[in-house]
Amino acid sequence: MKTKLFILSFLLVVTAYGQEIPDLPPTIEHYTVKESTIDSLTVRKHLYTLSDDAMEGRKIGTPGIEKAAKYIASEFERIGLEKFKDLSSFRQSFKEGELDLFNVIGVLEGRSKNDEFVVISAHYDHLGVKNEMVGDKIFNGADDDASGVAAVLALAEYFKAKGDNERTIVFVAFTGEEAGMLGSTYFGTQIDADKYITGINIEMIGKESRFGPKTAWLTGFDRSDFGKIIQKNLVGTAYKLYPDPYIEFDLFYRSDNASMAKLGIPAHTFSTGPIDRDKHYHKVSDEAETLNVTTITETVKAIAKGTESIINGIDTPQRIKE
Repeated sequence: MKTKLFILSFLLVVTAYGQEIPDLPPTIEHYTVKESTIDSLTVRKHLYTLSDDAMEGRKIGTPGIEKAAKYIASEFERIGLEKFKDLSSFRQSFKEGELDLFNVIGVLEGRSKNDEFVVISAHYDHLGVKNEMVGDKIFNGADDDASGVAAVLALAEYFKAKGDNERTIVFVAFTGEEAGMLGSTYFGTQIDADKYITGINIEMIGKESRFGPKTAWLTGFDRSDFGKIIQKNLVGTAYKLYPDPYIEFDLFYRSDNASMAKLGIPAHTFSTGPIDRDKHYHKVSDEAETLNVTTITETVKAIAKGTESIINGIDTPQRIKE
């Protein structure tokens, strides 16, 4: 656990920028960020807060995931998002056996096509604490998937500030991905899939991809023209998107995009993770200090740019047929 060392360096960075110094996590969320850009300080704040020891690995059914849900909901509230459908809070609650589970959802209504929906998602649960272990016992899940949730929050703030999305954007932090995509499966039962234009899922974007700096890859690239739309929109930028290079791992069906794709929604997952050689994957060593915040930030910017024509109603990806 290197959290305290990070906090000291974070305070020095914030001081250098002339900003108010935050308290230690979890009150670090009180730090004020610019609302018009996607910047590394915003991303860093979300990443380190969600993967802090105080979140206890965010396992479903634990106090740790409750803390994470409260943080995400408080950010949706601060940003100014609306509630999903007829919910009274940002939580979409449901039961799975004896467990009370909840997705956290915020909505940014579209201007001219508000009955057409784009989902931007990541899962906020992880593996929790294993007390039988010696030494470090907390599976912080920084890359998997605090990095993705940090991206969702940064994109929510970005698109809210822009205020020009023609389609309605539904920002979702899914629960129970590690337990079999429970949250995204439930979400799929609560929507009219025909009105959902695409699913933009984000998973493990904290490490440089095998294709080099400023690159990411997309699962299920050949299952719709979604990826080609993104590539078109990134032309002229320094960022490139590639098809999933790890076909043998069947990653298209191993993240929450699969729950939406099974409904015919063109839903794919962005990632940079070197999954074939990632020594921190599902280990207690998956901590924020092992990640590159610049890699996350540049990827978030690329997702914003790459999906712009879909969010603004210019492009509509083809439906997925199983």
